[in-house]
Amino acid sequence: ANTAWAFATLSINAPQLIDAIACASEHRIDDFKPQELANTAWAFATLGISEPRLFDAIARASEQRIGDFKPQDLANTAWAF
Repeated sequence: ANTAWAFATLSINAPQLIDAIACASEHRIDDFKPQELANTAWAFATLGISEPRLFDAIARASEQRIGDFKPQDLANTAWAF
């Protein structure tokens, strides 16, 4: 989540790295905290990268923990979708 966020913040689109982050994130999404879910969604959306499977996983995990999201997490996740 932090690596994706950093690359998006710097507007650096490194396709191989981003693909690896997407794949790893999909497999570990249930371990992500709300801020990590939000940051990952925000990063991919900011870079304009479509990863439907990743976003499906983020949506599922977010729905399960929606009560734990801070307002900024909710805003960033909503914006990303």
